[in-house]
Amino acid sequence: MLKEYRIIKTIFIILIAVIIFPGCARTLKDTSGFAEEKVCTVNAPLDRVWQATKETLRELKLDIYTRDKRGIFIAYDQPKREWMQLRRVKYEIQLGAVNSEETRIFISAVKQIYGVTLLTNPDWHDRKITGKTKSEDIINKIMEKTGGKIDIPANEIQVQESKPTE
Repeated sequence: MLKEYRIIKTIFIILIAVIIFPGCARTLKDTSGFAEEKVCTVNAPLDRVWQATKETLRELKLDIYTRDKRGIFIAYDQPKREWMQLRRVKYEIQLGAVNSEETRIFISAVKQIYGVTLLTNPDWHDRKITGKTKSEDIINKIMEKTGGKIDIPANEIQVQESKPTE
C-alpha cells in the first residue's frame, strides 16, 4: 500500500511539472512583420529635414525619447488604456542624406502594450500594428515644413531590418 502511494505521488508530481514548467522555457516571440514601415525621399537637405522632423513630432504631441543629430528619432504617442491595459505606438524615424539636396526618411511604427510575463519585469512589449498610425501625418508635415517634394517609392519596404541609405 505504501509503495502504491509513492508511485501515485511520483506520477502526480511529474504530471504537474510537465503541465506547469514548459510555459516558462520558451523562445522569444518573433516580432518580424509587426511594424508598419514607410520610406520616402524629400528634396531638402538633411539639416532642414532634421529640424522639420523635430518640430513635427512636437506638433503631433509625440513624446520624443531620443533625438540624435545623426538623424535618428524615437518617439511615442500618449499611452491609452484599453481593457485595463496600457497601449502606445512607438515611432522610429531615421534620416539619411542621399546627397546634399535630398534626404531619405524611414519611419517604423510598432504597437506596444505594457505588461508582465513570468520571465520578465513589467515593461513594454511589441505587438502587431493594427489600425491607423501617424506615419502619414509625420511625412506630410515634414513635406510642408521643408517645402520639398516627396518621392515615395511604388513598393514600400516591409522588411523590418531595412535601413535608409546614407
